[in-house]
Order: sequence, then C-alpha cells, then structure tokens
Amino acid sequence: MIKSNPIDQFSDWFEMAGKASIDKPNAMMLTTVDERRQPHSRIVLLSSFDDRGFVFHTNYESAKGAHIAGNARVALSFWWDELGYQVHIRGKAEQTPPEASDAYFARRPRGSQLGAWASEQSREIPDRASLEQRLQHFTDQFRDQDVPRPPHWGGYRVIPEEIEFWINGADRLHDRFLFNRDTEGNWQSRRLAP
Repeated sequence: MIKSNPIDQFSDWFEMAGKASIDKPNAMMLTTVDERRQPHSRIVLLSSFDDRGFVFHTNYESAKGAHIAGNARVALSFWWDELGYQVHIRGKAEQTPPEASDAYFARRPRGSQLGAWASEQSREIPDRASLEQRLQHFTDQFRDQDVPRPPHWGGYRVIPEEIEFWINGADRLHDRFLFNRDTEGNWQSRRLAP
C-alpha cells in the first residue's frame, strides 16, 4: 500500500491530489518557531519537490524568514480532504541557491513579481493606500523591462528528516506510516497506531 521511498509515495499522492477537485493541492501548512519558542503556522504554496526536499518561496525578511534564521527546524502539513490523506514533514529549512530563486521568480506572473517588491511582508503599514502607492512606484520603476528578483525574496528547501503518511479510516481506525532517515540517510518506516 505504501511505497518504501516516501518521496515516491508523496509524488503519487500529490499527483492524485492534482487530478482531484482540490483548488490548491500544493497548499501546505508551514510551522515555524519564534525566539520565544512560540509556534506560528500559515499556509504557503509548494513550488517543487524532489529527493532533496520540498521547496517554497517567500520574503526572507518576513516573520517566517526571521523564524527560520533563528531556528531552521520547521514542519509542513498537507491535508487533502477529498482523498482522506494527510502528509506531515519535519526537517530543516535552508535557502535555495540564488540562481534557482531567479529562475522561479522569472516564471511568476508580472503582478506577483511586482508584489514581491511592493510588500514589506509582516511589517506594519499605515493603510492599504500606502501599499498600493508602493506597488505603483515599482510598476513605474520596472515599466517596459523585466522585473528582477528582489534580493530579499527567494526559496527555502525543507530537507525532510521525518515524513508521516495518514490515511482516513472507518471508525477512526486510520492508517499511519512514519518514515525516518537513519544515520546513513536511508529511509526506515514503521506503522503507527491511529
């Protein structure tokens, strides 16, 4: 039922979620921890994944970026209700190389590119008009040219240390499988009680 490689298993489920009537199958809960050891959770979008880990993009100067700078241990969670599947990933986040962030940024819609420049993410602003003024400023600045990636924006790769698969079951008798990396970096799996 569950494959021996958790990345292969995730790939199968992610493909199924993409074919189901799920609005954003790549939406995932990212949990970070601040300097007071207070957890913070928010939804971000999975940009890509492979054997090296799970990538998302954001403002490095945001609250989540500050949390990761102070404590790189994070958690990701996917919930695909239509399939009855959950995936939980725990590991360390590291910035992706600048050229990888440049390549991803170049594929984003122009409006999203300009928004990355305009939004000082997580900082207090006086009103909506000030944000719209910043957007207009950068729209004018980059008129008739490609929008470069802001230096404060880029990717994080979450390198998984644990991946748990959860399958909804009748009478709350769910199936759970936990994968951990051993000292050689190989995946070991075990079944957990629901």
